[in-house]
Parts: sequence; C-alpha cells; structure tokens
Amino acid sequence: MSRRGTSSRARPSAVRTVAPRSETSAAPPRFFGARRAEAGAVDPRVVSILIMKMIINHGRRAAQISPPPARAVPAHGPAAAPRTPTLLGTQALFNIGFYAVVPFLTTVLTGDFGLGAAAVGLVLGVRTLAQQGLFIVGGSLADRVGARPVILTGCAVRAAGFLALSAALWAGDPRLWLFIAGTALTGLGGALFSPALNSLIAEIEAVRRTASPTRGAGVGDAAAERASSDVLPGFAARTLHRSPRARASLFAWLAVTGEVGVVVGPLLGAALLDHGFAVVAAAGAALFLAVGAMLAALLPRPVRERRPHRGATALAALRDRRFAAFAALHAADLLAYNQLYLALPLAMAQAGGDAGAVALVFAWVSILTLALQLPLARGSARLGAPRALRIGYLAHAAAFLSLAAAALLPLTQTAALALVTMAATGIAFGHLIANPTALALVPELARPGATGSYFGLLASCGGIAVLCGNLAVDGLFDRASGASAAGSGAAALPWLLLATLPALAAALAPRLLAGRARAN
Repeated sequence: MSRRGTSSRARPSAVRTVAPRSETSAAPPRFFGARRAEAGAVDPRVVSILIMKMIINHGRRAAQISPPPARAVPAHGPAAAPRTPTLLGTQALFNIGFYAVVPFLTTVLTGDFGLGAAAVGLVLGVRTLAQQGLFIVGGSLADRVGARPVILTGCAVRAAGFLALSAALWAGDPRLWLFIAGTALTGLGGALFSPALNSLIAEIEAVRRTASPTRGAGVGDAAAERASSDVLPGFAARTLHRSPRARASLFAWLAVTGEVGVVVGPLLGAALLDHGFAVVAAAGAALFLAVGAMLAALLPRPVRERRPHRGATALAALRDRRFAAFAALHAADLLAYNQLYLALPLAMAQAGGDAGAVALVFAWVSILTLALQLPLARGSARLGAPRALRIGYLAHAAAFLSLAAAALLPLTQTAALALVTMAATGIAFGHLIANPTALALVPELARPGATGSYFGLLASCGGIAVLCGNLAVDGLFDRASGASAAGSGAAALPWLLLATLPALAAALAPRLLAGRARAN
C-alpha cells in the first residue's frame, strides 16, 4: 500500500468484510497442486500482465478512497503495535512463499516418488491436518506469550519444512519420509504465524479506533460515536450490526495483499521449476528466513505487563458455545471457496473445458478479489455483519444450486462453460463478503485475552470442514461418475450438498449473532 500525503479533506474509509485468498482460509485439496500445475498451459505472461494492471489501477483508486495507515500510540505502550504496512506486506510475502512451493507438491509426489492418487491425498492430508487442526494451538500460544515470538517461530518452522522438502530430493534416491516430515512442518509453521498475525491486525484496529474514533467514519458525529463506543463493554449489539469501517478496512486490505501473493507465488515457482523442485523449495525456505529476520527487526517487542485472563485461551474459545457454533456454520464458507480448486475444475472438465479454461477461471477470481474486495467491504459494513454474512452464504448456495440444475439439464458446451464461470464468480463474491466479515467479528466476540484462540478456532473449524466435506463430495462425484452427465439425479447430489451447508449458515448464523448481542 503506497504512502500518501495527508489531506484536510475527509476520506471515506475502506470497509472490511477475507481473506484473501490466504492460506488460512482454505487448505489446498487433493487436486490443488495438479490444477495449479495444469494452469501453466496458459501463457503466464498474459495472466501476469492482466493481474498487475489490475493491481496498479486498484491502487490508484484506493489512494482516493482509503485513509492512510494510522500511527496511533498503542494502549499498552509506545512500542507495542507494529506498523500496518509491515503486517500487510508480511501477508503478501507469506502467500508468495507458500504458493511458490505447495501447488507443485502433487507433481513431485507423482513424478519423483511415483505415488498414486490415494497416497498423494494422504500425504497432502498430513500437511492440511498439521496446519488446519493446530490453528487453535497457534492462536492460544499467541494469547499466552504474545504474537511476535509465535510469528517468528512459525517462520522458522515453515523454513525448516521447506528445507526438508528440498533435502528429500538431494540424494540420488529421494527420501519419502523426509518429504512427509517437510509437509508436516510446512503446515505447522502456518498454524503458528497465521492466527498470531490476525491477532496483531485486530489489536491495531482497536488502537486506531480508540486513538482516532472519527477516522474512517466520514458520516458525522453519529458514525464517530459508533466507531468509538464499540470498544467499550456493553455495546456488542451495536458493533455486530454496524461494524466500524476502520476495522473492516484492514481485514479487507489483508485480503487484497494476500491475493497478490496468490498470483505472484505460482509464477515464481513455475519460473524456478526448470531448475528442479529442490531449488523451488530451497528458495521458499530462504524467503521465510528473510521474512523472519525482517519481522524480528520490525515487530516491536511488547511492553512487559501482566496479561489478563491467562487461562482464557483455547478452552475459553471451545467453551464459548455460541462462538463455536458460529465457527462451525461459517466453515461452510471455507468449504465452498475450496471448491474452486476441487469441484469447479471437475465441472469445467465435464463441460468440455481444458486446463487453459481452468487457469482463466483462477485468473478471473484473482481479478475479482483485487477489484471488488474493498468496495464489497464498504458495502458490507454499511449493511452490518448479520446481513452481510447472510448475503455471502446465499451467494454460495445460489452458485451450487445453478450447477445442480445444470447437471440435470442438457446444455450446449458454451452454455455449460458460461454457467461454471458464473458459479465461480458467485463463490468468489460470497467469500469476499463473508470471510472478512467473520474475521472482523472475532475480536468483538472473543473473551478478554483470548483473541488468538478465537481466530484459531474459526480457522480450525474451516479446515475440518474442508477435509470432511471434500471426502463427502469426492464420494458423491465417484457415485455419479457412472451416470450420464445430464438428467441424472446422482450427478446433482454433490452440488446439492454443497448448496445446503451455506444455506443452513445463512439461516442460523445471523440468529446466533443477534442472540450473542442480546446476551451481552
């Protein structure tokens, strides 16, 4: 995010409501590496030129509509809060390193180690479990010892994992056990630094609202009162229904900067792949070591103080039944978004599309994220969290219902490809609204001293949903594989299952938030 000079004219703030596609939002499924590898069939120069043009134009518009990062003095001391650009840049670098390496794991496992599809899925599942299942552990550690040491440890563990992936291929006979260990360490590193990074973002937003309550409101005294009051106890209902735009702005920017890494990472990995995957993995390890060294210098050491509610961490999040239920419902968003890499490529193939068509859909989703994340975040903040979440979940449900209808109707190839593209657009649209909105709600819903644990529980529920949901969807696709492409009820079952879960979330999640507000 470029620095701008200050202006006396008030600027409306960019609102919040996900992620990025950040690696915390969804674990790459069984076909993820293969799909990204096939995406190389499209000339990467064309894709990169389009994406970079969008980034440049998007940055120019953002310079006119978003306030500059605040330099408010932290509540816990003069050196307690890092600068916002540091955290946003860190998100981009994390994703560059991750997506430069992980998408090619499937290619290595099948090519260098000769594993079959089931074995590849098992190895990738180890990485997914190590990351998604342990997010709540990383968040709890961030609550107990602070975000800085957890982030630095996560960078070191991720670098060690990438080095193990590289070292497994150094010898003439590749070592599978070392490669599996590397995949597990890769996931563990992400489980450490991702919830800690989200905790720092939430802390900065609280500081910004406290120090400058009118920043980002832009609509007079009433908005200023809302922006300042939501950090005080007893105002949970007002916060849930009208999130301050300052908080939404940083989580939306986190999504945008993360998407830059999603775009750039595979291009860098593909460029290095000619020298062998060992070089790609070693380069990823070097990147994370460099990022760790940079953060060690830039992240301020927290002022030593007695942390309140030391016991209110992981157990507090698990015992908060309303939040646990909300996290389970919101997992439908992450499962739906993950289908961009599992079910949608299969649908594209059934419609007659090739790897180039799949790659274009990936590029289209990236363009949507870069172009629409901030505008959608502003609109979502005006609507309030319950309405925004309902719209996001319903967008997912509508996308999958359209694919279910297509499975039952005879369509031309052009119509089928167009419908799959529209479904991908609906899934991306729903994720851009729902996931950042949920992230911005976490600090409001979390108990004192347990913000990281709440972020971790939200991510862990999503990871579990992705693993279990993908298994169920795979089974339904296998069941439908023997049926005709059109007119078979079995062919529509996977899409109906995927549509039911976000529809259920749309019906229940807003009620949970309303009940939480009344309870507070």
